[in-house]
Amino acid sequence: MHGEYKVPGGKLVVVDLEVEDGRIADFHLAGDFFLEPDDALADIDAAVTGLPVEADVATIAAAVRGALPEGAQLLGFTPEAVATAVRRALIVAPGWAEFEWEVVHEKAVSPAMNLALDEVLTARVGDGRRTPTLRIWEWNESAVVIGSFQSYRNEVDPEGAAKHGFQVVRRISGGGAMLMAANSIVTYSLYVPASLVSGMTFADSYAFLDDWVLHALRSLGIDATYQPLNDIASSKGKIGGAAQKRLANGGVLHHATLSYDMDGQVLTEVLRIGREKLSDKGTASAAKRVDPLRSQTGMARADIIERFKETFTSLYGAKAGSISEEEYAEAEALVESKFSTDAWLRRVP
Repeated sequence: MHGEYKVPGGKLVVVDLEVEDGRIADFHLAGDFFLEPDDALADIDAAVTGLPVEADVATIAAAVRGALPEGAQLLGFTPEAVATAVRRALIVAPGWAEFEWEVVHEKAVSPAMNLALDEVLTARVGDGRRTPTLRIWEWNESAVVIGSFQSYRNEVDPEGAAKHGFQVVRRISGGGAMLMAANSIVTYSLYVPASLVSGMTFADSYAFLDDWVLHALRSLGIDATYQPLNDIASSKGKIGGAAQKRLANGGVLHHATLSYDMDGQVLTEVLRIGREKLSDKGTASAAKRVDPLRSQTGMARADIIERFKETFTSLYGAKAGSISEEEYAEAEALVESKFSTDAWLRRVP
């Protein structure tokens, strides 16, 4: 098995290995990095050899770090980079190219309808009624989208939301609140079968499913990286974040929101962002936590979306698709029965 990982701003890490009786065997690390002393390479090989194939990135990195001699210097790579390359080598899931993909970018719908479409289309991919799909959201109403497990009253300031014209809705995935001002963010959803991420840790799947958007952002001149667990960032700050929901029928929803033109003052008036979260992010103000795509590219939002669609299509051979009337009708029914109800919105008070 063979795996590679290009460290953002660093060097290429390459691993080759065998699997015997559920454990890594005959492991060899290579790449264009720098390592001192020379014989530390053999120490790393020995540390990874024998680990169980289920070992996650943290476990593998800890083994590598523990085997390094005192004073060892790793230049252009880290133990975590070695671990990521190992996980990529061990992934036995089918690749993107083994599926037929659609890209859907249609009319603007309400925030609640966007959330309902996420559930409907994920379920249809899970049970085989729809091919795996990338959908770009469009909406013409501003909204706060809170995570499935967030407290309504702890996350949203109702007076601030009303003042700035933001309705509040709840999605089916976990994670934090998204401030979705009309025409000020880029949001996309991936509806994929669970087999695409089979064998990956939950954390690995986040980076895997958003790797294509890093390519798109870098083609726009943004030094984009993925920050575990679910942030997309650049050297100038956070750009956005992702969330996932896995359905029992095998459908996986992965969606991400990237800021295009964020008003930091509005953010602080609509969302109750506590001091604990801000100190954890190492910043003094919420406005500094998100660096918009507009300021880094100077491009129109529509042009950025087109680049996203072009990148995804070129990487995976996707075709333009559409949402059927039946799917719209199913989503509309779900808005009425779930996403527009107070019971759903306040399921966590």
